[in-house]
Parts: sequence; C-alpha cells; structure tokens
Amino acid sequence: MTAQPSATADAPPPSLHAFAVHDSNAPLTRVSLAAIEPRFNLYLRFGEPTRTVRLDRWRRVAMFLPRAIFCRIRWQANDYGTIRWQLMVMQACTPRDAVQRIPGVQPGAYLLLHAEGEQKVRAVLERIDGIEALGIAAIDVSPAYWHTLGNRLAAGLVLPDYTAERHAAWLVGKKLS
Repeated sequence: MTAQPSATADAPPPSLHAFAVHDSNAPLTRVSLAAIEPRFNLYLRFGEPTRTVRLDRWRRVAMFLPRAIFCRIRWQANDYGTIRWQLMVMQACTPRDAVQRIPGVQPGAYLLLHAEGEQKVRAVLERIDGIEALGIAAIDVSPAYWHTLGNRLAAGLVLPDYTAERHAAWLVGKKLS
C-alpha cells in the first residue's frame, strides 16, 4: 500500500467569505477576537455565535446571525499596567440595515452600548452580572435597555437595573410586534 500526499494538508485555510453565508443565505456578521497574553485581549462577554473559526493560536472569528446581540470587550496593557478598557454591546444587522463601521466587525453592526474606561466598563459588567443573576440571558435583554444604559453612562447619571418586570414587558411587546 502506498501513501499518496494529501492535497488538504498543504491547502490554505478556507476563506472567511466561505463561512459568511448561512444555510438560509442570510449573511453573517463576522467579529474578530484575539488574545495575546498579557498585553491584549479581545473577547466576547456574551453572545451566541453560529460558528467560530480559529485562525491561529491567537486569533478567532465569531459569526453571528442577523439580529443577534453580543458583547465584545477589549482590554490592553503595556509595561506600566492597563491602558484601555472598552465594552461594546452590538446587534448584528441584515444587509438592508444601516450599520456602524466598527473595527474588527464585518460588515458592521448596530451599536447599542459603548463604554470606555475602567470605571464605566466595570459598571456595565456589574449590570450584566445582575441580569444573569435574575436568570435572564444577556442576549435576550431589550435593546432599548442597552441604549438607556449607554446614555445614562455617558451622561453620568444613575444606571438603571434590568428587572424581571421590565424583561416580561419586553417579551410581551416583542410577541405583539
């Protein structure tokens, strides 16, 4: 028995464009993720990607269906400590939606919340932990809540809690529309 060299062993990894279309022909939103310890970490805090492609040891790409909500955190450090904290809650869009261009998010997404700086990011993370403590998945939270939270954060006002009553009202309104 002779062994034949495999054509797939030398083949380059498949193009991300090949993964960008789901079975229903709905284009997926591609989100770049990376981790280079101890300098840089770009990761998902919540979200349910339809698939994740590992590019190499440090980089991955998560792909989301239209209307999926997800949270990406960016953390950077240098020799003197942390230099950047960033948290973004985004919603994947359809091709006909107006999207915001966000680095590392292709073709773009609808930005629901943007927090910069350690104090603001920690405040949002506390709210996310509180939501999950109620038994509510953060991906199921009303987009209006993320907008409100981001606006209050930017204005320096008291941040609202997400309650079970607010979530129930969101679910009823979602059913009716």
